Amino acid sequence: MTRALALDLDSVIGDTRPLWREWLADAARRYGSIAPLDPATLAEDRVEAASQLDRWAEAGIGDWRSALGRFAEDRAPLHFRRDPETSTALRRLGANGVRIGAFTDAPGPLANVAIAHLGLGRRLDSLEAGTAALERLLMTLGENALVVRSSDELRRLAQ
Repeated sequence: MTRALALDLDSVIGDTRPLWREWLADAARRYGSIAPLDPATLAEDRVEAASQLDRWAEAGIGDWRSALGRFAEDRAPLHFRRDPETSTALRRLGANGVRIGAFTDAPGPLANVAIAHLGLGRRLDSLEAGTAALERLLMTLGENALVVRSSDELRRLAQ
């Protein structure tokens, strides 16, 4: 049996992209007069988009990561639903001694809110977000960790 799993947060546990896009639209409304914050001009890759937002923060939008975290906390119930099958699979794998981590290109505040809202914080040994998240997680879990990219794959592994 595999001793460690690296789960793609967005495709296995809960997709953070819709909430990310909603926050970008809200941020454009809030900060558009301060800095040229146009979600259409941001990179599709969220790591690159975060880098662009960091540059815009210097232009006056301020601490966008905290704003994203607060926004995500307010809207998490609309975007994330617990999946009993995923929870059961994670519980079963954890009980069998499998180390479980998750990775995402989403900024940390968004990833943390998603995991907390889904009640999976205690099921994960590690969560890595942002730049090189998968690589950092594999350094933590070990290079032999199996990367899981679908909930169906997770459920099969838990059987």
